[in-house]
Amino acid sequence: MSDTTTRAADLLKEHRESIDRLDAILIYTLGERFKHTQSVGRLKAEHDLPPSDPAREAAQIARLEDLAERANLDPEFAKKFLRFVIDEVIRHHERHQS
Repeated sequence: MSDTTTRAADLLKEHRESIDRLDAILIYTLGERFKHTQSVGRLKAEHDLPPSDPAREAAQIARLEDLAERANLDPEFAKKFLRFVIDEVIRHHERHQS
């Protein structure tokens, strides 16, 4: 193997290790987020509040789009990602209220 190939393999390994760490951070962060949204869902169920809050959802999407732009991430991707998470949260809230 040439020095260039060895260096490329080392860099590839470093990038993949970083990706693996970031994937773990994302999963644990989503787990923590869902713990809080489950608590919100229980509170909503106990107080007979609707499972979704369209005004908050719209504000959160706008906030996330702004954060995405500042992080050089495609805002449309961020919006779709948050929509997916919000839909999952609502599904959990609805399950608690049935």
